[in-house]
Amino acid sequence: MDAVELARKLQEEATCSICLDYLTDPVMTTCSHNFCRECIRLTWEKAKGQRTRKKCKGSFPCPECRKLSPQRNLRPNRLLTKVAEMAQRHPSLQSRDLCRVHQELLKLFCEDDQSPICVICRESQEHRPHRVVPIEEAVQEYKLREEMMKTGKLQAKEEQTLAEWQKKVKERRERIVVEFEKMGLLLMEEKRRLLQALKEEEEETVAKLQKSMASLDQQSHSLKMLLLQLEDRNECTRLQMLQDVKDLLGRKNSLSVQYPETTPTMLKTSFQEDVVPDPSTAYPYPLLYESRQRRYLSTPMDGAPHGKDRFLAYPCAVGQETFSSGRHYWEVGMNLTGDALWVLGMCRDNVSRRGRVPKCPENGFWVVQLCKGKRYAPAMSALTPVTLTEPPSHMGIFLDFEAGEVSFYNVNNGSHPHTYSQPAFSGPLQPFFRLGAPKSGQMVISTVTLWVK
Repeated sequence: MDAVELARKLQEEATCSICLDYLTDPVMTTCSHNFCRECIRLTWEKAKGQRTRKKCKGSFPCPECRKLSPQRNLRPNRLLTKVAEMAQRHPSLQSRDLCRVHQELLKLFCEDDQSPICVICRESQEHRPHRVVPIEEAVQEYKLREEMMKTGKLQAKEEQTLAEWQKKVKERRERIVVEFEKMGLLLMEEKRRLLQALKEEEEETVAKLQKSMASLDQQSHSLKMLLLQLEDRNECTRLQMLQDVKDLLGRKNSLSVQYPETTPTMLKTSFQEDVVPDPSTAYPYPLLYESRQRRYLSTPMDGAPHGKDRFLAYPCAVGQETFSSGRHYWEVGMNLTGDALWVLGMCRDNVSRRGRVPKCPENGFWVVQLCKGKRYAPAMSALTPVTLTEPPSHMGIFLDFEAGEVSFYNVNNGSHPHTYSQPAFSGPLQPFFRLGAPKSGQMVISTVTLWVK
């Protein structure tokens, strides 16, 4: 006997033949048949009203074998109580696995009624014309359909994700086009402005040079006329020459040779600024050397009081210039040694100068940094640092205040590491400079060299 058949037999023994459910408080009749106490009581209560049973007063027929059994002789069957409890808990004996009508295992599946049936139901008049398959096949088909539904849902989700991604790409593409069109308009405007300024500079310089040339031409003509008159006097007698020499000498003395001032020809039309660090804002220990004036800029001695504008947390300084409009560009040279560190860019004029704060736009800093001579990147934890084969020796910083942009350029190779962009700046900005540890190198800003002693 296999496990399924054994389980079925066990279930039969634990089932009440009156209610066709698991035995509850089972009792045994004198003929050894078992029923639920309540089921047999109700059955015999119903039998009391039948006149044919009056001659058998006190005895009732067994629902299984019809033998008479005195009602008072019903005995509890505690062993069968435990068997019924075990059958109820056993997973293979759950009522859902058995046909409620025939108490047979549900081995088939009626596709017309979409319900499981037993082999006896299959032969019934109700299911005989229906399409019936083994329940295992139905389960596999159901699982396949369920997988197909899941796959369909996943496919619909992926299609939605693809559509959303394509929408984002389209919006980003349109934004890039708009930004570059905007940049093109700004460049065209700047080109027109620079060309106009260059034209005005050219006209001013040309006018000065032409005026100077005209003055020199007039002066040269007067000197030539005097020279011709002197040459004519050489042909006269000595007496005549002496008589006119006083007049010629007077005319010569009245002719003063003038030399025009040199007109500067260096072009002034450019973005580039001469940015100079402000010594009053520098960290107490950096040295600032002004090469044009050949002197060290003042720095406070140890123990001297510090002004409110001085940086006290890092070896930092800001430029003397404050920008609140326009476009500005400057370059910074680096001569680094060892595990150098520098930070360059812009900061608001009211940033914290006493505490150590992350150098990010939220705190008023738009900067790039280099650490250990191998990498530089926007100083924001959310961005991945850009790795370079060699650190740049010159960095260019470009500020477009109205556009809300701060851009950085590697002057060595012309690359563009990063651009910060926001709708607008909330206040005036200043150039920002920071060096790392002592003896880590030098930073050259216009005519000022900065290093940490």
